[in-house]
Amino acid sequence: MSLAPTIFETLARARADLRMGLPVVLRSGAARMLAAAAETLTADRLADLRGLGEPVLAVTARRAETLKARAYDGDLARIVLPEGADIDWVANMADPSDDLSMPLKGPHRTERDGPAELHRAAIRLAKSARLLPAMVLVPLDAPAAPGLSVLDLADIGAALDALAPLQEVISARVPLMVSEAGRLHVFRPEDGAEEHYAVEIGQPARDAPVLARLHSACFTGDLLGSLKCDCGPQLRAALRHMGDEGAGVLLYLNQEGRGIGLANKMRAYSLQDQGFDTVEANHRLGFEDDERDFRIGADILRRMGFGQVRLLTNNPAKVAMLESCGLTVTERVPLKVGLNPLNAKYLDTKAKKSGHIL
Repeated sequence: MSLAPTIFETLARARADLRMGLPVVLRSGAARMLAAAAETLTADRLADLRGLGEPVLAVTARRAETLKARAYDGDLARIVLPEGADIDWVANMADPSDDLSMPLKGPHRTERDGPAELHRAAIRLAKSARLLPAMVLVPLDAPAAPGLSVLDLADIGAALDALAPLQEVISARVPLMVSEAGRLHVFRPEDGAEEHYAVEIGQPARDAPVLARLHSACFTGDLLGSLKCDCGPQLRAALRHMGDEGAGVLLYLNQEGRGIGLANKMRAYSLQDQGFDTVEANHRLGFEDDERDFRIGADILRRMGFGQVRLLTNNPAKVAMLESCGLTVTERVPLKVGLNPLNAKYLDTKAKKSGHIL
């Protein structure tokens, strides 16, 4: 029936539930678990989860390393909640903000037997909802509370990794300081996630390499002029370059903080104030170095009719990712701007740990 939600819409509904503090039901065959985001879980709901069985906190191997918990499952650890663990314990295990001032005591008891596929799916859901990648799960033997989202791993497994279809909503002329021949295209994913934008300068030919920039949204750098990164200067320099050449396309992708969201990016900033670099901060939060999905940019470029690009970037990984998506990168165009005394260490980390050519 066409009125029923698609798998992408079902996942979007589940992400919204987790962000509001509601648990979701995950199932695989006969196994069922109730899963709640550690970040939004309340004391009352934690008590209700305990009434169903012994809860575990699923965290990524990155976060487990900081917690000194054994990740028997390789990519994640299933930490059994101690008898007296309250909601503050759960929050502190998930959020590293106070790790240094209030070290969490171990040793932690972690599960090593039985399947972890539902725990793995729960963490992926949390990441896609821009929440901390830490989920409280408990086996569900009785009927679930009415109204909860139910996700079958057989249905959502591939969809969690798939790119939700994108549709162009509208485009309109927007005269810009760098070029009066500017046009803004708005693309909306079918799963209801953040929209993404393409700024087209002039009338770039579709049968020749286009000067292009995949720019990830940076509220602090692009809008506030933050000196902690080089994002704002890169954005403006890329647009100037396109204006000077008379043609180009800048994709503004809503993947704040390398794909972890603004709230988690601010958590990472707080950790940087404690002495950790960008990569270390992401790892302590439970994320990888870079959680962005460059398939989105490749899809938008193809939908706009571009198959070849001259890519404005200092990041060779972007070149490799676009090429792996079927686009031809004919040239990497350097974009070396924005160095200042307050972001020198940040840029040094990008070069040494993320491979940026600076």
